[in-house]
Amino acid sequence: MNAVYHLDADELDETFLQGLKQTFQKRRLEIIVREEDATEYLLSSPANRKQLLATLEDVEAGRNLIVPDQALFQ
Repeated sequence: MNAVYHLDADELDETFLQGLKQTFQKRRLEIIVREEDATEYLLSSPANRKQLLATLEDVEAGRNLIVPDQALFQ
């Protein structure tokens, strides 16, 4: 049995550990921890990937940009 958990580090508590123990009763486990790459996650959906890449092209070409009134930041 395999399971993938996506969570924040502060969610690693006794409840999470007890849930793992309950799910994988008396089985030997291999636990690998790696930091999740938000970019990889966002690009994993084909529709999201298409939208993000199109937006990146717009930014690089200077199209469809919204520039706030810079006087507000002075």
